[in-house]
Amino acid sequence: METIIISNLSKSFNKTKVLENINLNISKTYGLLGPNGAGKTTLMRILATLLPFEEGYIHYKGCPWDNTEQIRRFIGYLPQHFSAYKQLKVFEVLDHFAILKGITNRKIRYAAVEEVLDNVNLLEQRNKKVKHLSGGMVRRLGIAQALIGNPEILIVDEPTAGLDIQERVRFRKLLRKVSKGRHIVISSHIVEDLETICDRLSVIKQGKILFEGSRAEMISLVEGMIWEKEVTADELEFIPDESLISTKELEGNYKVRLFSKQPPQKAESVSPTIEDAYLYIMKENQDVEQVKSIV
Repeated sequence: METIIISNLSKSFNKTKVLENINLNISKTYGLLGPNGAGKTTLMRILATLLPFEEGYIHYKGCPWDNTEQIRRFIGYLPQHFSAYKQLKVFEVLDHFAILKGITNRKIRYAAVEEVLDNVNLLEQRNKKVKHLSGGMVRRLGIAQALIGNPEILIVDEPTAGLDIQERVRFRKLLRKVSKGRHIVISSHIVEDLETICDRLSVIKQGKILFEGSRAEMISLVEGMIWEKEVTADELEFIPDESLISTKELEGNYKVRLFSKQPPQKAESVSPTIEDAYLYIMKENQDVEQVKSIV
C-alpha cells in the first residue's frame, strides 16, 4: 500500500498556530497520541478534507489533498462526536450514508449495508432505532458508515471516548479486524487504545510532533530507565514528581514506578512500556532527536 505523505503542514485559527510544521509518513495502522487540545482533531479533520490548511502538502497515490473530490473517494471518517439520526433504524441510517456516498443502485446498496453490518457485528440490531443502542453500538455504527464504499483510508478520531472498559476492548478488536487491506489513522489521548493496534505512532503536543516511529523505537527511548521499588509513605514524599510514573498502594507501603538514568537504591529494573515512553516524551517536551540525545 502506498503511503500518505504529510509535508511541512501548518494550520492556524485566528492567527494562533494550532499545527506547526507537521511531517508524517502514514501507512497501515497509524496512531496519533497526545493530550486533549494537542491538535489531534484538527489534523484528523484536515485529513478528512473538512478543514483547509495554509501551508504544506498532503498527497496519496500522487493525488494532492486539495483535490477533495478525488481524495474523498479514498476516505472513510468517524469523528470524535458521531451522532446519527436517533429516530431512524440502524439499517436506514446506513442506507442513507450509502446514498450520500453515491451508491444509487438499491440492490448493490442494500448488499453493501448488510456487509458492513456483519463486519461490525450489528446485524442483529439492524432494525433497532439508534436511540435504543448502547454507546459502544453507536461507535460501531459510526465505523459501519465509515466503511461503506470500502475506503482505502479510515480516519478514526478518539474512538473510545465515553466508552466503558469492556466496550473499549471490543472496539479495539473491531479496529484490528477492519484494518486488513487499508490504512487506518487513529487519534487518541488513551495509550491503551493505540499500543496493541498501531504499527507506527506519533506523539503530538501543542501542535508539534515530538516523536514518530514504531512501537519498538518509542519504547527504546526509555530502555534501562524504568524502575520499580517499594517505599514508605515518608519516602514517597521525597520522590520528585518528574521521576514518578505510577504508585500502587501495598499493605502499609507503596510500590512506585519511576524514571531514572541511574539505578535508584533498592530498585529493580523493569521492562518499559509504550505508556512509560509517552510520559517521558511529554515530560521532556522535546523533539525526538533531543530526546534520543538525552537517553
